[in-house]
Amino acid sequence: MKPGITIQAEDGTFNCYVARPAGAAAAPVVVVLQEIFGVNAGIRSIADSYAAFGYIAVAPDLFWRAEPGLDMSEASEGDWAKGFALYSAYDFDKGVRDIAATVAAARTLPGASGKVAVTGYCLGGLLTYLTAARSRADAFVAYYGGGTEKFAAEAVNVQDPLLYHLAEEDEYIGKEAQATIKAAFSGNPNIELHSYPGCNHAFARPGGNHYDNAAAELANGRTVAFFKQHLS
Repeated sequence: MKPGITIQAEDGTFNCYVARPAGAAAAPVVVVLQEIFGVNAGIRSIADSYAAFGYIAVAPDLFWRAEPGLDMSEASEGDWAKGFALYSAYDFDKGVRDIAATVAAARTLPGASGKVAVTGYCLGGLLTYLTAARSRADAFVAYYGGGTEKFAAEAVNVQDPLLYHLAEEDEYIGKEAQATIKAAFSGNPNIELHSYPGCNHAFARPGGNHYDNAAAELANGRTVAFFKQHLS
C-alpha cells in the first residue's frame, strides 16, 4: 500500500490511503469515501484512477473506531454481514466530523492546490451528502447514498455544488425514497441530480455484480466534468 497520511480526530487518529498524480504541479484533492467494506481494493482503485486524472486522492478509514485498517471483499458473504453490522453501529455525526477534518488536512497537503472535493459510494455516498449539508468543501459528488431519504430535510443546508447519482432500480433506495430525495433536492439550486434507468445499487463499483459499464461511464464522465468545473 502507498504511504498515507494520519488525521487527528476529536477522539483519536485515523489513517488515509493516498494516491498522487505523476505531475509536479499543485493538484486539487479528491476525498474518496468508502462503502461498508473499508478502504479495500475497489476504493483504492478509484483513488488511483483520480490520481491518473491529475488529482491527489485521499481515502479515509471511516471504520477506524471499530476496526482500523479494514479491507474486506464484496465477494464474501461473511464480509457483507460484518460490513452491515459496522454500518448499523456507525456514528454518522462523528463520521461527518472525521470527513471535515480530512478536508481541512487535505487543503494543506504538500503538493495540494488548496481546492478539495468529496465523493463517496453507498455509505460513502450518504456521508458525502451529509458532509455537504453540515460542512464545506469546493464540490461534492455522491453515488447512491443509502439512507439519504432519512436526512432529506437537510438538503436546504447544502451550500456548495453537489452532484448526486441515483440508480432507479436501487434495491436499498426504493421508489418512495427516491421520490423523497428528488423532491428535497429540487428546491436547492446547488444540487444536481441524475437518475440512471435500469441500474441497481453499486452500478459504478468496478468489478461488482451490478456494475453497468455504460451507466458507470456516463456517471463518471459527469463527475470528472463537475470536478474540472469546480476545482480548477
